[in-house]
Amino acid sequence: MKKALIIVMVMVMAMAWAAQSVNTQTAPTPQALPGGQAQNPRPTIQVSTGLVRLVVTVTDKQHNYITDLDQSDFKVFEDGAQQQIQHFARETDLPLRVALLLDTSNSIRPRLQFEQEAATDFLSLVIRRNVDMAFLMTFDNEPQVIQDYTGDAALLAGAIQKQRAGGGTALDDAMVMASKRLETPPPPSGADAEVRRVIVVISDGNDNLSDHPLSDAIQEALRAEACVYAVSTNTDWLAIDDESKPSKYHMDEGDKVLQNFADQTGGRAFFPYKADDLAQSFVAIETELRQQYLIAYAPSVPLAKGGYRTILVQTNRKGLTVRTRKGYYAGKS
Repeated sequence: MKKALIIVMVMVMAMAWAAQSVNTQTAPTPQALPGGQAQNPRPTIQVSTGLVRLVVTVTDKQHNYITDLDQSDFKVFEDGAQQQIQHFARETDLPLRVALLLDTSNSIRPRLQFEQEAATDFLSLVIRRNVDMAFLMTFDNEPQVIQDYTGDAALLAGAIQKQRAGGGTALDDAMVMASKRLETPPPPSGADAEVRRVIVVISDGNDNLSDHPLSDAIQEALRAEACVYAVSTNTDWLAIDDESKPSKYHMDEGDKVLQNFADQTGGRAFFPYKADDLAQSFVAIETELRQQYLIAYAPSVPLAKGGYRTILVQTNRKGLTVRTRKGYYAGKS
């Protein structure tokens, strides 16, 4: 009798062990959690089509960057309705994916050398080897990729220095092509697949050959989540009293185009007067890229409903200016 009882107990224990073994093997691992995302104690912006991600720049009245704000200092509105911020990071240091667009049309011939030098210096400052990547496009009669994505600033510099000026200006076509390339950039190494997309365009803004209208160019930049920094080559300036302190007496149509690109995408437009000013414009871009916030929210209206949606970001602190993209197209945040 005792022997039979022992046999039964052994069988029960074996069955319990087997059940526990099966449960252990079928339990979801971190890689198999909903959304395919691993558990990670470090707060990061997750890759998700359900989130709208914003790069935000904040400055005071003296144009100094404000980098000590907290999540509670911001409010985000989509189509006028306040949204709940899901993720927040200061001074985001995400890998950069930069599209450098160099106008090589005949109109910028007198300043091409200065542009080449300034653009080369910019890339040497901003591109971190094994972290950031950029590609070079030129545009005159049509846009052309001169150097594909690379993290080698010297390789990009060599390609820049070889360019010559001539032909018309297909700016909008170049913006469309660059934006599409930025939509699917090379991913960074590591588990976090997030990158920041930046377009730096050097041009007078006077398009005379594009097949695409300006509206298409802006739309594609927004779809790519690209922030546009425009550096004008227009020298239509007026010096008043002191020639060392010129003032821009009006914005011509090309200037307005460049400003529009910047305003809609949360970037900046620069209007340098001298070669030294041109270099300073690139220094300002490099500085700004390291002084920004990253904010993400899940829109209260599902993305599946589509359409263009306006974005407004405000801060509770008085006297500050907040810049980010003006909106996005639902379905691709």
